[in-house]
Formats: sequence, C-alpha cells, structure tokens
Amino acid sequence: MKALIAQTLAEVRMTLRRGETVLLTLIIPALLLVFLSKTSFTTSTGGPRIDFMAPGIIALCVISTSLVALSIATGFERSYGVLRRLRVTPLGQRRLLGSKIASVLVTQAIQVSLLGALALVLGWKPHGGLGGALLTVLLLVGGSAGCAGIGLFLAGRLRAEVNLAAANSLYLVLLLGSGIVVPLRTMPGFIRHLAILAPSGAMAEGLHRILQLGLLPTWRDWMSVIAWAVLAPLLAARTFRFD
Repeated sequence: MKALIAQTLAEVRMTLRRGETVLLTLIIPALLLVFLSKTSFTTSTGGPRIDFMAPGIIALCVISTSLVALSIATGFERSYGVLRRLRVTPLGQRRLLGSKIASVLVTQAIQVSLLGALALVLGWKPHGGLGGALLTVLLLVGGSAGCAGIGLFLAGRLRAEVNLAAANSLYLVLLLGSGIVVPLRTMPGFIRHLAILAPSGAMAEGLHRILQLGLLPTWRDWMSVIAWAVLAPLLAARTFRFD
C-alpha cells in the first residue's frame, strides 16, 4: 500500500508539473467555460447558459485527464522504456496501473474544485442538493474509470506518436459529439444514441440531468457508464504492453 501511495503522489506531482498537461486539463476547460457561457457561439437548452455549460465542462475535465493526458503521458513513458523498468520493481504491474488511475482521480478532484468555483463566480446555480452531489461523484468516478481504460488501452497498443494523434483526435470528437458544449437534443437521432453509448456522452448527459435539471440520470446513462467502467480497464489490463 505504501508503494502504491508513493507512486500515486509521484504521478500527481509529475502531472501538475507538465505545462502541456496543465494547459489541457485546467486552462483550456476554464477558457471554454468562460467563453461559451458568455457568448452565443453554440446553442443552449434555455435558461442561463452557464447552467448548461458548467456540467459539460466538468465532464470535459474527465476526458482531458482520464483519457487524453493519461494516454499521452503513459504512451511516451512506454516509448522511453520507463514503464518497463518500473514493472520489474517491487511496485509491480497492477500497482503501477492502479497508481496511474488513482492519480487521475486526485487530479480530477482538483480540476472539479477549481472549475466548479469558477462556474459559481460566473453565476452557476447547480441543482440536485446533497443527493445530486453524491450521484455526480458516482458518475464522475465511473466515467473516469471508463475513459482511463480507453486511454491506457491506446497507450499500451500504439506507438507514442500515433497514440498522441489518436488521443487528440478522440478528444475533439468527444468534445463536439458528447453533448458537452452542444446539446444532444440539437443533433440527429442516431448521433444522440451513439453519444449515449460512449462513456463521455452518458456521463455528460447524466450530469446535465442532475446539475442543470435536478433530475435523475436515465437507466441508459448508468448502464453505459458502468459497462465502460468495468470493461475498459479490464481490456487495458489484458492488452497493455510495456515494451
């Protein structure tokens, strides 16, 4: 356990020291939150724009950290031989992957706290109360596990440069097609259904229902998030290559 905690803290420190990671996980979401909540650049669902944008940007934090930042950093560590050396230490394979996922959760707690505070300053009034807050945490943890599994799968199978391009491309697709900044109701029906099948889309839709409307996520949202949270990390663990 001590080795896991030590490696987790080391991963968090390395994450926060990378300028490109801070840009992706904090600065870009903050700029998007301010810009999209203060302009009519995209459509809204009625009511204050910040009430729609804040839950979406919180979902974006999960994608940027769990999927993109984790995948790119792990991919280059694998390429440089860092993971191969760590694997043969007393830390082991399972605790190494576990520390990466744990560091993601810590980083996301920092993200959500800072961006949530910024959203409140911009006039956000979240719904749901204490029960909604607990459901939000469950959705974020489940979505994070699913996205982390996808990110580690890409990092463990692709060359670092290919993984870099794939992760950034996937980021743009999920940003525009998961109901994060563009409401799903404005998209064609088949795209809405595809979006809910993705962990990001189900998570974003669930967060909008809780924090914007004060409603419960649908059973499809929960099923999608839970399925990805279980299957994606298992797939990553079975297929990850350290060399």
